[in-house]
Amino acid sequence: MTDSDRSIPEPPQAKLARKLNLLLDLFEAQGSSPLTYPQISKHMSDRGTPLSRSRWAYMRAGDSSMATDPQLLKNLAEFFGVDARYLLDDDGEVPDLVDAQLELLRTLRENRVRNFAARQLQGISPETLLRLRKAIDERLKAPEDDADA
Repeated sequence: MTDSDRSIPEPPQAKLARKLNLLLDLFEAQGSSPLTYPQISKHMSDRGTPLSRSRWAYMRAGDSSMATDPQLLKNLAEFFGVDARYLLDDDGEVPDLVDAQLELLRTLRENRVRNFAARQLQGISPETLLRLRKAIDERLKAPEDDADA
């Protein structure tokens, strides 16, 4: 997130959605298969904070005004192995540090994907590889709104 992005206040629901999606990316970036809703739901139910599929979808999309249950957020933080303040606090040093670390891991994962693609394309000319890499880089730098289109 750039300084100019921070000048426009981010609604709490959108901030939480961004954090949750970064945590999901981190989990996958660490070499695990993508998390499924049933895995998350079981953990939440086991801890007394059931999480419906629709509520989870709303939380991830930033559309949920019901995502303020502190115990649910604490249990989600426990599930992902992060300090609960990351999901509970709107600002502060710990969330900023965790956020920066997660963004770094996301970048590392994107680079790993890019390098994997390059290895798989060994018979292609250097010019074509450079064009492909440029296209990938441009796609990764595109605003998130464009990525969902």
